Amino acid sequence: MLLENSGLSVICRPVDLDEESLRLQCQDQGRSLAETAIALADAKADLASRVAGPGKLIVAADQILDLEGEAFAKPRSFQEARRHLLRLRNRTHTLQSAVVLYRGKEKLWAHVASPVLTMRNFSDGFLDAYLAREGEEILSCVGAYRLEGLGIQLFSEIHGTHDAILGLPVLPLLDVLRKIKVLES
Repeated sequence: MLLENSGLSVICRPVDLDEESLRLQCQDQGRSLAETAIALADAKADLASRVAGPGKLIVAADQILDLEGEAFAKPRSFQEARRHLLRLRNRTHTLQSAVVLYRGKEKLWAHVASPVLTMRNFSDGFLDAYLAREGEEILSCVGAYRLEGLGIQLFSEIHGTHDAILGLPVLPLLDVLRKIKVLES
């Protein structure tokens, strides 16, 4: 959606990647969470290149919620979503939002944006109402929130671009697409 809204014509091809195993491997190697987000995006681009064909441009992205060095994955249940939100309540975290650009199997470019978000000290009652209202959609969101919905009410302060918070830093990507002459400058 972010790319299409920017005037690009895209074909979305989800890939089957064991993100948790790769994240743990990166952790064992001592990589930072920003480096891990790039590694995940790289792995997605590699898988996509196998079906896209040679010479095709591939944009892949990944996002990791970073709470003082601890990675948060997408919650697997409402109970886990609730635990995540309780841990994040009244605290500041960073989203490591990585995007990579490949031409076939050749990596052309990588970028990580790191927006910083502070959750307010919301009540347990608000949390329960939020979870009930948002439903299953929060299980597909790192941090169990969607800023484009009721999740915006969880926050007291946000620093960073909206697109990076949504998971795809678009402006740096558009800039590199202009530099390699895919887009007009």
